[in-house]
Amino acid sequence: MKIACLCVVAIALVPQWMVAQGQSGGSNQLASSRAFLYEEMPVKTSSSGAEGRSVVSGMLATGETVAVHETMQPAGITPNPAHAIQHSELIVVQQGTLEFQHNGKAERVGPGGVIYVAYGTKHTVRNAGDVPAKYVVIQIGGDVKK
Repeated sequence: MKIACLCVVAIALVPQWMVAQGQSGGSNQLASSRAFLYEEMPVKTSSSGAEGRSVVSGMLATGETVAVHETMQPAGITPNPAHAIQHSELIVVQQGTLEFQHNGKAERVGPGGVIYVAYGTKHTVRNAGDVPAKYVVIQIGGDVKK
């Protein structure tokens, strides 16, 4: 039940039409309600062809730090090496299939599915399909930059 609630919250926080543009400076992007426009978000492309968009970063009124980014991982590329995080993450799969490798397990998640990565978990995600995988990562608490 708690996971289902987190999924609803994650999907409510980041619908496709509400993706953010990055802001510079020390202002808190989450200080007030607003819409974030996908087309205004700068794109960073890696040498592998993966694309990343920084969506938003800031602090909620309740004190949690939150950062959101979107990634497009082409089919057949080598994923980032397994790494441990010092925050929690929800990964919302928009298209394609991701394989979530963690704790000696590999779980596949398709469009509409959500991955939860607990604080301290060593993990990686890779595109397990033959089309680009697109997903939104919601980072909460811990070492998330404000």
